[in-house]
Amino acid sequence: MSKAESDRVAGVLLHPTSLPGPHGIGDLGEGARAFVRWLASAGMRRWQVLPLVPPGAGDSPYSTGSAFAGSPWLVDLSALAQHGLLDAADLAPDRDLGRPDRVDFGAVHAFKGPRLEKAAARLLASPGHPLRADLERFRAAHPWIADHALFFALRDRERQPWWRWPEPLRDRDPAALREARVALAGEVDRWIAVQCFFDGQWAALRRECEAAGVRLVGDVPIYVDADSADVWTHRHLFDLDADGRRRFVAGVPPDAFSDVGQLWGNPLYRWDRLAEDGYAWWAERLGRAIEQTHFVRIDHFRAFSAYWSVPHGAPDARTGEWIEGPGMALFDALRRRLGALPVIAEDLGDIDAPVRRLLAETGFPGMKVLQFAFGGGADNLYLPHHHTTGSVVYTGTHDNDTTLGWWAHNPEHVRDHVRRYFGVSGHDVVWDLIRAAFASVADTALVPMQDVLALGREARMNTPATAEGNWRWRMGQGALRDDHAARLRDLATLYDRV
Repeated sequence: MSKAESDRVAGVLLHPTSLPGPHGIGDLGEGARAFVRWLASAGMRRWQVLPLVPPGAGDSPYSTGSAFAGSPWLVDLSALAQHGLLDAADLAPDRDLGRPDRVDFGAVHAFKGPRLEKAAARLLASPGHPLRADLERFRAAHPWIADHALFFALRDRERQPWWRWPEPLRDRDPAALREARVALAGEVDRWIAVQCFFDGQWAALRRECEAAGVRLVGDVPIYVDADSADVWTHRHLFDLDADGRRRFVAGVPPDAFSDVGQLWGNPLYRWDRLAEDGYAWWAERLGRAIEQTHFVRIDHFRAFSAYWSVPHGAPDARTGEWIEGPGMALFDALRRRLGALPVIAEDLGDIDAPVRRLLAETGFPGMKVLQFAFGGGADNLYLPHHHTTGSVVYTGTHDNDTTLGWWAHNPEHVRDHVRRYFGVSGHDVVWDLIRAAFASVADTALVPMQDVLALGREARMNTPATAEGNWRWRMGQGALRDDHAARLRDLATLYDRV
């Protein structure tokens, strides 16, 4: 097959919060633009990010109060100052923002929050400001924004989950909503303005990626938070009781990460009700993600085949049961509404024959993770000799240890399998696995930035089934080295991925 007929590409997994920058957290400013330039110089044609939503419990991007909004903490303050919405003095940290290789979310919120509010207030007080037209276009283009902004304003005022709000607000009584919109108009408008900042900056970064030949891979968690604008505004689409409380919750049975399973606590969908209008809410949600990126990884794809349902209040996930999901009916409906679906299926975990059939029916590429390949028999489907062209290969994901950490903490029989399989000493095992990913027949090879930098366990992004200390890793200044770019480009060229 000629190059004109193939589409072998390579890329890097890095969430924008992990970029270097002056304000305690990576953002959409110069650090992101420098990363795009570095990716292009390395011959990388994909940049995969985690969900771009406002992080929720445990500062997780997989937990959020809005599946449609963007994280305000990613907004570049320097760009706001260039627009005259902040003063130069506002850009100087007035507090300790923590170590440069870690995000201190509490310090970042305390520093950036007031500045974002100040910039939003200035924009709203300046009718002739050039960004006012962008703000009005943003409102008009995103009808969901009015309810989501009101939700966040109400949650700040009530300081408790929406199902504990006064009954008229909990149940979205029209008169109570009108009264709240008037009382909280300033807060609502400022929240919308901050969302406009995010949207404009992200769109600009997306254009820079396109100009550099880099395409973005986004991430959509299958579930949403119970205490979210999504559930409050679409209560009938979720399995709730008359008071808005969850009857059953999401999770997974016991697995390699936990002997008692994982109890996520998200409300489950009423797929029968979603089907009544052709899965319109899911189409809107996925359409938003496609608008922001070029490809979308859907987390926990197996739940579309069957999902683990646990009674709310259970101490762990062991008492759950498998319930049949919507299957192809959902994806057929989404294609009718959205056209071609540029989706990557996260098909990891407890995968059975029905999940494999669904993946084949959709035609979506699945995932191959090299860290899952070793220590067993030759029939392990993650071993490179079982890879298929219609898949995406990773050394590891955001839920794995770094490859160096994985190597250091695995038993000897796993390391021996790696050495014998690749014919290597293990002295440079991280790049041995990067080479293997690039050499794979999988169309796309993606490598976490921590592996490019050959970092150990201290750089791990997330440990599943733990609630604290995750999502904090950041690159240091100077991490985007030319020699790493050259090494990646050499492998990408060698294995036809440039």
